[in-house]
Amino acid sequence: MTAPVPAAGETAAGISRSSLSPTAASGPAESSPALSRPADTSPAVSRPAREDTADDVDNPRSPILAGFLGSLFMTIGSIGVGWLAPVSELRRVPLFIWMRTEAIGVALSILLLAFGGMLLVRAWLRLGQRVRVWGAGARKATLQATVAWGLPLMFSVPLFSRDVYAYIGQGRLMVEGFNPYENGISALSNYFQLGADKMWTEAPVPYGQLFLWIEQFVVWATNVHPEGSIMLFRMAALAGIVLCVIYVPKLAELHGVNPNRALWLTAANPLFLTNFIASVHNDALMIGLALAGLYYCATRRVILGIVLVTLSISVKPITIVFLPFIGLLWAGKNASWPRKFVFWGLTAGISLALLYLMSRVNGFGFGWINGLSAPGSIWIWYAPVGLMGLIVASISNAFGLDGWGLAKWAFDAGKLIAVGIVAWQIFRGDYDRLMRRLTLAFAAVVLLSPMIQSWYIVWLIPLFAVTGIRDDWQVKALYFIVSFFMVYAISDQLDVFPYLQTADLGLALALARNAAAIIALLFALYLIFLDPKTKLLFSKSDEPVTTRPII
Repeated sequence: MTAPVPAAGETAAGISRSSLSPTAASGPAESSPALSRPADTSPAVSRPAREDTADDVDNPRSPILAGFLGSLFMTIGSIGVGWLAPVSELRRVPLFIWMRTEAIGVALSILLLAFGGMLLVRAWLRLGQRVRVWGAGARKATLQATVAWGLPLMFSVPLFSRDVYAYIGQGRLMVEGFNPYENGISALSNYFQLGADKMWTEAPVPYGQLFLWIEQFVVWATNVHPEGSIMLFRMAALAGIVLCVIYVPKLAELHGVNPNRALWLTAANPLFLTNFIASVHNDALMIGLALAGLYYCATRRVILGIVLVTLSISVKPITIVFLPFIGLLWAGKNASWPRKFVFWGLTAGISLALLYLMSRVNGFGFGWINGLSAPGSIWIWYAPVGLMGLIVASISNAFGLDGWGLAKWAFDAGKLIAVGIVAWQIFRGDYDRLMRRLTLAFAAVVLLSPMIQSWYIVWLIPLFAVTGIRDDWQVKALYFIVSFFMVYAISDQLDVFPYLQTADLGLALALARNAAAIIALLFALYLIFLDPKTKLLFSKSDEPVTTRPII
């Protein structure tokens, strides 16, 4: 995808829209160029190189600095309301004691976290607005922003999720000789001191063999030290982030999409940075390996690509959805149905053989299949299927029926529809749109689940970015989604000291979450309706759409 027209008022003085480079004003090829299309044929890379790229971005230092301050504020705020293990030695540090147990310290932490998170959103939006031409200068600014915004978060107390403590518990299961597919964390002595969510104390592990080995190594190397373990898990997430930074532009080029804009939409995205660094989710490694694998499959190094995607599956098995599309890619354009089935079999055979060999090392087999039921057994109100289940349950309960029993039917219906969409994308559609078909199939699996977490959305962003996000309602939808999930994350997952009583200014958990939500929501409303710069991104524009339709 080529550059969008700059927002009104964002083109520097003396630069008219018509004076921008022809490539910057033209649309991309549809996401339809085949995955095997040579990168050097992409319009995104065929533009003559310009010697001076300093004018690509109008003063990127300002939004980069603002985003750095936002990340720094979040890191400081995490001292008071981030997730600490009960056995953490940091609980005895005077600064941590004050910010976590005193009402004023907790209030300051909430303010810094909420303001910093939304400041990071604004910095990301403003950096995109300041780009004149999505060339080498824009890529440099995006990489600088990604580093500057991600660096403070590397040292934060885990934010918005305590899954990392479940990783530590699962690693301890491995070190102590338990089968984590058959035993929950509760099988460990003093497991509650690890800080994991109660949901994981009895639940089987939904992760593949590769990530179990990573968990085992981390716990063995740190001797179950929580902060040391968190840092090593962050290094694993960082490896996934680096893979995304490398392969998002490469995949975008294969599809005629501007690689630098795709990188900005993905790697500098606040949801990407907070979920993969601050929250320490293993999804970073999963999606990084999957993107690398897709790239090598697209450039006719299919075996290497299948190996990488299989490694992704052995982190989190959800990317098994990619395999049928890789088989189609391998079969080639205009392949007959018998040929397609042959290559589906080869793709599945290679991947399953690798997974089997990995499972034999510990003798755990394919126990992760049982763990896949855990995320699908819960729901949340903002997921369309989750909301439908809530409505069904509420109405049914009003008539004396088994509301939640009927709600389960709604949840199962969503899953069946998702399976149907995946099958449709596999069996119908143009070869030249294989990557987009994969993206839509994966989106169906995510969006028709009764539970949608913010990091599930981050799985989808790079896939949509490399196949093209138009600069109309599509990119506006992304802006709204990022803003919504940042507001929700800021208010939903706070570790507030339970002994703050009403005498301490009434700062209980509910009040803390409400305060965080109000601050973040007011900032979001300011960005959408009042900020003279960013409100242009959310409002209806009279400017022509400069990119060709994708769907």
